[in-house]
Amino acid sequence: MWLVSDARNDAALEDALQQLPRGSGFIYRHYHLSGALRRQRFDQLSALARTLGHCIILSAEAATAHQWGAAGIYGPPEIMAQAAGLIRLAAVHDAAEIAAANRIGADAALLSPVFPTRSHPGVAALGPARFRELAGLAQMPVIALGGMTRANAQTLDWPRWAAIDGLGSAKDS
Repeated sequence: MWLVSDARNDAALEDALQQLPRGSGFIYRHYHLSGALRRQRFDQLSALARTLGHCIILSAEAATAHQWGAAGIYGPPEIMAQAAGLIRLAAVHDAAEIAAANRIGADAALLSPVFPTRSHPGVAALGPARFRELAGLAQMPVIALGGMTRANAQTLDWPRWAAIDGLGSAKDS
């Protein structure tokens, strides 16, 4: 299970991290913060995540991930070429982006949006059938993202999934 940070879930992140099963992943985005504020919040959350045994991935260039002590990077496949020694999680939405993730040898791909999501209002969701079709093109593990809640994960019947605000407090969704 993966927790993805966002401005919407910032206030509940400490609780959500504590609710995740040990060994889950945390993708720190926090695009709403910049500079020192973004780094300060990363340091707070990553310290907690580490004590809970979670893998910490940073949405940034590889140099920043190395400098901040993240285990890997998250983003479009094209930023992953210089990511030696880091876990590379590619953000993908279609067959072309999956092909790019395959070419660079990404460690996993987050394919979205599976279901309608507040992150991308008005964007057509893939739905379970199209998600599975696209996931079948990937040469790496695929993590479902977009409108994912515990109930949607059961509906999708997919072993790897991520949520932004679908975990809620992580106990009731």
